[in-house]
Amino acid sequence: MNTTLFDRVSAVQADLLVTFVPSEGAFPESTAWVDGNADGQLSQLRESGVFKGGLAQTLLLPSITQDFAQPVLLVGIGKDAELSDMQARKVIAAVAAQIKSLPYASVALASRALVLKKRTQSEVTALIAQWLNEGFYNFLGFKQDDAEKATKVTDLLIEGDDEAALAIGTATANGSAFARQLGNLPGNVCTPNYLASKAQHFGEEYGIDVELLDETKMDELGMHCLLSVGRGSDQPSYLIVMHYRGGEEGEAPHVLLGKGITFDTGGISLKPGPKMDEMKYDMCGAASVFGTMKAICELKPKLNFTAVVAAAENMPSARATKPGDIVKTMSGKTVEVLNTDAEGRLVLCDALTYIERFKPKSVVDVATLTGACVVALGSVNSGMYANDDAVAESLKAASQISADKIWQMPLNEEYQQQLDSNFADIGNIGGPEAGSVTAACFLSRFTASYPWAHLDIAGVAWSGGAAKGATGRPVALLTRYLLDKAS
Repeated sequence: MNTTLFDRVSAVQADLLVTFVPSEGAFPESTAWVDGNADGQLSQLRESGVFKGGLAQTLLLPSITQDFAQPVLLVGIGKDAELSDMQARKVIAAVAAQIKSLPYASVALASRALVLKKRTQSEVTALIAQWLNEGFYNFLGFKQDDAEKATKVTDLLIEGDDEAALAIGTATANGSAFARQLGNLPGNVCTPNYLASKAQHFGEEYGIDVELLDETKMDELGMHCLLSVGRGSDQPSYLIVMHYRGGEEGEAPHVLLGKGITFDTGGISLKPGPKMDEMKYDMCGAASVFGTMKAICELKPKLNFTAVVAAAENMPSARATKPGDIVKTMSGKTVEVLNTDAEGRLVLCDALTYIERFKPKSVVDVATLTGACVVALGSVNSGMYANDDAVAESLKAASQISADKIWQMPLNEEYQQQLDSNFADIGNIGGPEAGSVTAACFLSRFTASYPWAHLDIAGVAWSGGAAKGATGRPVALLTRYLLDKAS
């Protein structure tokens, strides 16, 4: 889809014009222009109560007058002069839903009427471009009527003059869509090998360097903790490494690490049957890292960035790791596997040790790690832990700009004792209390050599119920974090 800016509503040549109507007070400039060229019909509609301009209310006018034959989609923005992020997102979601149901190929959005609280116009432009394009997403490829569901829009025009902001929003949405597509794929398609092939395709498409460490190589490196997770599966495990080199030659990279458990049965510690199908989403951390790499490759910022994915399938079999087994990590530490369903930390710990060779400026791992984080924070905030205040503050700043919410959680030393084991250096679970915290404590033991943060995205990576599907979070947060590092 081609996304471009335009300066004046009066100059727009598009199949559909989208303009915004407040529920009270004067019309924004663009809406007033449409009203003036439509013999005041917009004013009449609001005064009569036919279209009150309520938040996210929509009304399609196929043709207003003989002289103004262009279809117009009216979208209500309520009574507030400035919208919150949540209100604006509802408005844009309503716009996207209407556009998806219409046959128009080119759409112009008179978006200057949208004013968001505590946001610059550049931020608003980026968010509108991102949210609108995200709203066009459809999961395609497995239903007979998929061709009919595909968005028909080929050209999207957004009012404004900030091409950089528009590019950021569009690239972020593209990255989010890629992450959602990976997350929504079934486990019989999206295997560790499939993720490895996607990395190779990235290498070919964007000219980035890709390394694939297979089980033989990981065994040679002593990554027995990661390998223990995939031992019960017929699908081979991989450590996937992608290098984007847009900065100075030899400059240390920022690293993102994604948990890529392409299906999680829990292993021998088998999960309950209900909703187990949603465990295809246990690779959404990896999906978000892939999506961020796509966004960065499109934007081409000046920084060095390495994406790492620890990919495995957690299955029960005669070969599978058993509760009580002790495995050795690449770092030399031993782990007593008390619960095979606490497998994400097992693949991540060896990857965190492997990353040391890059001498990274920062490392952020992203994982659907614990149900405990869902209990603590629900589906609004990702849980964030950090061993470095500067990394934590950078992520908070990126969260504010991207509207991709995080909440910093504690990483106090007192929690570490919950991971004590009678038989190994560390247990892989710490009991029922503070489950998300002790999972982060486990990971922290492998990050002493660099600034690090952990994002537990178990509550935000996908939605269940009637709206079941991957969300693409936290691609927006991670993309903004890296762009800030480049600037």
